[in-house]
Amino acid sequence: MSAPSTRLSDLCRPSLALRMKSNRQTFSPPQWDAPTPRVRELLRQGAEIALSAPQEMLDEIDQASMAADVMRFVIDDPVLLAASRRATRACLIHWAAANLEKPGAPVAPYISADMKTNVRELVRRGATDLIFNSTRASQNAAWQLWMNIAFEQTSDPQELRELLDVSARSINSFIDDTLEQIAAFMRTEREEQTRGTHVDRREWVTRIVEGAAISAKLASQRLGYNLEQKHHAAVVWSEEAETELGALEVAAQALTRGASSQQTLTVIANAGTLWVWTTGDHPLDLHPMRLAIKGLPSVRMAIGSADHGVEGFRRAHLDALTAQRVLSRLHANARVVHFDMVRLVSLMAHDAEASLQFVTHTLGELATAPLPLRRALLTFLSTGCNATEASELLHTHRNTLLRRLARAQELLPRPLEHNRVHVAAALEALSWTAEDPLTPERK
Repeated sequence: MSAPSTRLSDLCRPSLALRMKSNRQTFSPPQWDAPTPRVRELLRQGAEIALSAPQEMLDEIDQASMAADVMRFVIDDPVLLAASRRATRACLIHWAAANLEKPGAPVAPYISADMKTNVRELVRRGATDLIFNSTRASQNAAWQLWMNIAFEQTSDPQELRELLDVSARSINSFIDDTLEQIAAFMRTEREEQTRGTHVDRREWVTRIVEGAAISAKLASQRLGYNLEQKHHAAVVWSEEAETELGALEVAAQALTRGASSQQTLTVIANAGTLWVWTTGDHPLDLHPMRLAIKGLPSVRMAIGSADHGVEGFRRAHLDALTAQRVLSRLHANARVVHFDMVRLVSLMAHDAEASLQFVTHTLGELATAPLPLRRALLTFLSTGCNATEASELLHTHRNTLLRRLARAQELLPRPLEHNRVHVAAALEALSWTAEDPLTPERK
């Protein structure tokens, strides 16, 4: 998901008073001498600039927080990644807005709803240290941004020294106090996650997916779902903030209808994601899911291949997760996707740079040609080079299709008859990118 383009200054003012009021209830500010009037004014001006920071500077802070390899599971999960980006911006908004209101005064700690969402997931995964490492990395990147702003505000050495001293004290105090509250929230969350049926269900599913040796009969009893059957699996998610669980459940119910099933297992993976399994005795009909998704603008669904037993339960879920990652990495527009539709592309998406080089090398000028040319050739190859069938699928006159095919072949760097498989694979990979909108059948 691309980072929001809205300026931070547009977001901070409506909620600042309520946020500051809420924090005062639990925050005892440290005592320090107020900066000079001149430095207070420099702080206020700098905070205004920070709230209007260009998108590329905000992206640098995001990248710093995700730099560690151990954050890979956050990067691969579009819901957690979107929440992490929003949380980083919320902290920057809070600190800068506080310095607009009272420059140089202690800033109350702040934990956004998105930060709580990610903390819950890190607690569940036993990776609580990551939030502290990520926050410190973001702090360092934000400090670089702030120093650039400070050096533009004044060339007076004494003013600059006092401005940087006050800023460092303010930022360090704000981050330390925020992390202290996060630690307290983590302790509470650990206690809550040790209780409840849902947590128990999530843990059993996790053990199965991770390949633990487990009794199918016992697991079926604990989950209330028969594992010794054929399964369809799906990941249902939304990257929007404050996603309603009910919207995700509507999409999950559509999976059950599409499979003509009477039994479904649903697990809340995080605040914006459901994991779903349903019995798979009947072929899966994607039509009910596509209809349901149309009425749920922010909800998406990735579906895994059906298979039998405990291993089928696991394999179907992993396929669904892979399909979700493909959509995220390629920034694809598709709303409902079955793993079989992206099976080939998933192999190519593991190495984005190599995939891009393959597409460019294989397609040449066709890679950037008008969409109708690429779509015509891909459909033609997908139908076994049957022009009549391809024209019917594209709802295009056969002569129009033939003209497009001739032009597309002119743009290829090598003759099509010697390179059909590679050309088809390259066109298929290109068709899933955001720059190449999907055909109606895939939406």
